[in-house]
Amino acid sequence: MILFEEALRLVESSAIRLPAIKVPLNEACGHVLAADVFSDMEMPPFDKAAVDGFACRRADLGLFLTVTETIAAGKWPEMDVKEEECARIMTGAPVPQGADCVFMVEDSETAIDGRVRFTASRTSNNIAFKSEDIREGDKVLDKNTLLKPQHIAILASVGQHNPEVIRKPVVGIISTGDELVEPDIIPGPSQIRNSNAWQLIAQVQSAGAIALYAGIAADTPESTREIIESVMNQSDIIILTGGVSMGEFDFVPAVLFENGIEILFKSIAVQPGRPTVFGRRQDTYFFGLPGNPVSAFVQFELLVRPLIHLLQGSDYSPSGFNLPLGKEIKRKKAVRKSFIPVNIRNGKVFPVDYHGSAHIHSYVHADGIVAVEMGQSIIEEGTIIHVRSI
Repeated sequence: MILFEEALRLVESSAIRLPAIKVPLNEACGHVLAADVFSDMEMPPFDKAAVDGFACRRADLGLFLTVTETIAAGKWPEMDVKEEECARIMTGAPVPQGADCVFMVEDSETAIDGRVRFTASRTSNNIAFKSEDIREGDKVLDKNTLLKPQHIAILASVGQHNPEVIRKPVVGIISTGDELVEPDIIPGPSQIRNSNAWQLIAQVQSAGAIALYAGIAADTPESTREIIESVMNQSDIIILTGGVSMGEFDFVPAVLFENGIEILFKSIAVQPGRPTVFGRRQDTYFFGLPGNPVSAFVQFELLVRPLIHLLQGSDYSPSGFNLPLGKEIKRKKAVRKSFIPVNIRNGKVFPVDYHGSAHIHSYVHADGIVAVEMGQSIIEEGTIIHVRSI
């Protein structure tokens, strides 16, 4: 049994970045950039109006000005603005030569002869100047950026319609156990529905990877071996739930060994999730997670999610926050590091009513988890504690 910190180090140090691919822009969100992105043009590409109004010389503000043309967005000005002249202009349209100011329609009045005059006491230029945001050749996005909608806008603006990204990991998911049936089946005597696999599918997808569900393996070495081998060549990561503790039918580690998988650890000093197995065969990674749903959920968040990010070249820093504990946390045994579900009420952290690693319903009400270190039996009310978001 190893410490959690050592287990995490082994997982993270094993990661080898996946290869780069090119994807259409409409599929890029959620991928990680494989290379820096540079602008192929100035932004804005010309001086453009920031408001609907009138482009004029600042020196002529307050005078009645002759409107020489109307410039819509997408139309290039036909005339320069001269003394006591202006051009009606729309937001985003190019500002004509000679104008150094755009005053808003709301700050204007129109005379009977059609001339317009600025009526407010002051105005800004209301011009977005050429290249004030980005110059041609500027780096606009760093490699290893996890692409979000705002990044897609930048890629589109610099013509990156087919960006180079890291391929998303494929995660094969296997459940084990003769007692399991799928959610659409009414369980018989001694059976339970398979919640772990569907929980893990959702976690994999939320982590930005592709879930490949292989089904339920029966409690035999033959069935386990067959289902592992069926996904081995299709997956970057394989997750098995159940069959990894010290019970009579828990032979998954042996099957992994038979398939050339080097087991790097098979027990962690944590609660929940002590009998967690991690192994590797070249560039394929294997996790054997306990069958209890809370254990599987927590160990995915602690170990699998970081690996998914690292395979794409993106460091994973779990979000969290520090708040005072609203109620004492106390436990009888302190021989392992514990992760406890909590929720937030009125700016304080409260432990969720939790009945053990089978009680996944407790996590429906949890805002995060807190770590109670090995050897620590009590965390007193009022202590500032770190909550890891889930």
